[in-house]
Amino acid sequence: LLASGKSNKEIGAALFLTEATVKGYVSTILSKLHAADRTQAALLAVRYGLIDLDELPDPNAWEE
Repeated sequence: LLASGKSNKEIGAALFLTEATVKGYVSTILSKLHAADRTQAALLAVRYGLIDLDELPDPNAWEE
C-alpha cells in the first residue's frame, strides 16, 4: 500500500488501523531500510525483491 502511493489514512482504513499506528509503522520501515522518505522506501523494496512492480496498480488508472 505504501508503494502504491496511499496515504497513512488510506492505509489505515484498508487495514483497520489508526492513522497514528500506520505513521509509526511507516517510521519503522523507513528506519529499517535507512530510507529518507516513502519514495525511497518503495524503491528499496523493489530493489530487494519485496515488491513486484507488476502487482502495483496503474497510476494512470487512479481516480481523482
